[in-house]
Amino acid sequence: MEIKDRILGLDIGEKRIGVAISDPFGLFSSALGVILRVTDDMAIEEIKKYCQTYNVKKIVAGLPYNMDGTLGFQAQKTLKFMSKLEKFYEIIYKDERLTSFEAEEILKKEKKKYTKNKGLVDAKAACLILQSYLGEQNG
Repeated sequence: MEIKDRILGLDIGEKRIGVAISDPFGLFSSALGVILRVTDDMAIEEIKKYCQTYNVKKIVAGLPYNMDGTLGFQAQKTLKFMSKLEKFYEIIYKDERLTSFEAEEILKKEKKKYTKNKGLVDAKAACLILQSYLGEQNG
């Protein structure tokens, strides 16, 4: 089994950005944590630090499509934010509809208290977004 470049997964929200990383073989995703989005520039720098630490060249970012499949206001904001990283990394966008809901369901089953720590949901959602991409690549 060949070792691949690691891939960063992001769940981008207004206040927080959930962060996940692939394993060296590109099979699984793991939560790394949450970036508090105080300013966009600070958040971009934090993402770059993760990328340097894990030697990342590709980022999979969740894109919040509307339920009818169109790109709404929030998706446009995500694209604008991620455009600041496009000259440094390959950016892949994944439909992230319902990932936060799915993340909450998983955390409930794991008996984790996420209601007072929304960062847990964001990090788990980033894992789901990245895992969806990895599954397609290894399909």
